[in-house]
Amino acid sequence: MGFLSGEKLIVGYDLGNDFSQISFAVSENGETETFSQVAGAEIYNIPTVLCKKYGTSQWLYGREALRCAEEEQGILVENLIGMALDGETVVIDRESFDPVALLALFLKRSLGMFLQANSQAGRSDKIGALMLTCPMLDHEILEVLGCVVEGIRLKTGKVFFQSYAESFYSYMLRQPKELWINPPVLFHYRKNKIKVYRMECNRRTTPIVVSIEESEYDFPVPENDQDEEMDRNFMNIASEVCGGSCGSVFLIGDRFGGEWMKDSLRFLCKGRRVFQGNNLFSKGACCGMQERLAVSQTGEEYVFLGREKLKTNIGMKILRQGEDSYYALLDAGMNWYEAEQTLELYLQEGNELILTLIQVISGKSKEIRLVLEGLPGSTSRLSLHLSMKGETCLEVEVKDLGFGEFRAATGRVWKESIEIEN
Repeated sequence: MGFLSGEKLIVGYDLGNDFSQISFAVSENGETETFSQVAGAEIYNIPTVLCKKYGTSQWLYGREALRCAEEEQGILVENLIGMALDGETVVIDRESFDPVALLALFLKRSLGMFLQANSQAGRSDKIGALMLTCPMLDHEILEVLGCVVEGIRLKTGKVFFQSYAESFYSYMLRQPKELWINPPVLFHYRKNKIKVYRMECNRRTTPIVVSIEESEYDFPVPENDQDEEMDRNFMNIASEVCGGSCGSVFLIGDRFGGEWMKDSLRFLCKGRRVFQGNNLFSKGACCGMQERLAVSQTGEEYVFLGREKLKTNIGMKILRQGEDSYYALLDAGMNWYEAEQTLELYLQEGNELILTLIQVISGKSKEIRLVLEGLPGSTSRLSLHLSMKGETCLEVEVKDLGFGEFRAATGRVWKESIEIEN
């Protein structure tokens, strides 16, 4: 992607349905910090809510929104991400609002507060690159995030998205390697559930393939917060997840901040380093953006193949300087929703294009033949466009561009969808 010019911030934004957080760095290799709403404290969570004051056009967000609603001065608007995904118009104080616009308003206001605080602290108040992270990425959330980013009109073209799983990977990539010699594990408490992320490295491949196994456990809080029962329940989960080979452990979420963990914490600390906090995902998003701008030496050695990643190299064999060679079109490890390639090529004879698909993990390869029915048999100049329409759906579009003065373009277009193993 290239380095940023000037004094601009690299920002990682954890957009959660309950709370959001902002982490940042001042350079591609700089330390990552998390924005606190109170200087000198660690108040990282920004409630993902808005509040519309009764009878006015004034909107508050975050903690001020909660305070306004508690004082019965306005209408609290929660579940901003859920409403944006539903897409239904929201009626608030007898007015209709676009839910995507409301989510954009929250994002804009919270980033504005962050930039203002940075300016007051004598740092840059300009965003050079932004990585948004959320629990998972699919067609619906990507569409919403795209509209939200467009709505806040950031003065940068460097805006990207990644899942919590990839933010965990990005965070670990910039930690000492001794923390992930054995598989590191992240426990994330949220809404009476514990989501577990376990990071595995396949060191038999080059580059080393990293995957993250995700699982979820029910973790209801007993009445009266009975410590012994909570400790016993978490001990059962920790034993199942970390009973075998397990490296460093990360406990994310306010529920882990209590005094109830006794036996479970003792078990986790045996031969392992255990970290507790709640800002790993926003820091991981910032680290992920830093990697995009300037790949670290460690980043060169690893490739992350999560749910959103293309796991197959897609290319074609071409004639280059009289010799057959492989030409890469789409590389494994890139986000499938960003995977796109357009090029022009010459087909010397026949009416077939052959794509080569190589699976990274298994190393298996296969050829896909595309027959261009009706294409004249003489030499043709073609435009080839590849894109992914889903995790496993490759869409190919070929246009006949003719061959200069020798043959006019027919205007024919061939389209084909190909299911690839991912």
